[in-house]
Amino acid sequence: MGEFIGFSFVMLLVLAAYWSFVILPRQRMFRKHNKYVQTLTVGDEVITAGGLVGTLTRMEAAQGIAYVQIAEGVEVKVLTTALSRPFDAEEVAITANLGVDPTADQRLQQRSAQH
Repeated sequence: MGEFIGFSFVMLLVLAAYWSFVILPRQRMFRKHNKYVQTLTVGDEVITAGGLVGTLTRMEAAQGIAYVQIAEGVEVKVLTTALSRPFDAEEVAITANLGVDPTADQRLQQRSAQH
């Protein structure tokens, strides 16, 4: 009987650790992304999960669909879950140089601290 209680206690600890290291961070990211999508307005520049940069032309939030203009006369229909972040040219330039420029990591951290 004591072995069962010990095993149950260990399993509860494993489940608690899994919950705190896997489930909770994903829930936070999901809530943060939903908040970001709700704040989007027509004309915002966005980056999709596929790396496309474009301007939001319209959004059908109830259906989870956004229309993004990626070039003059070219509009793509994407899921709102694919809208990863706002486009910031300076941040993208710094991120692109992370492996090349030794000061890029510092600049990115300073930039994050300011926002």
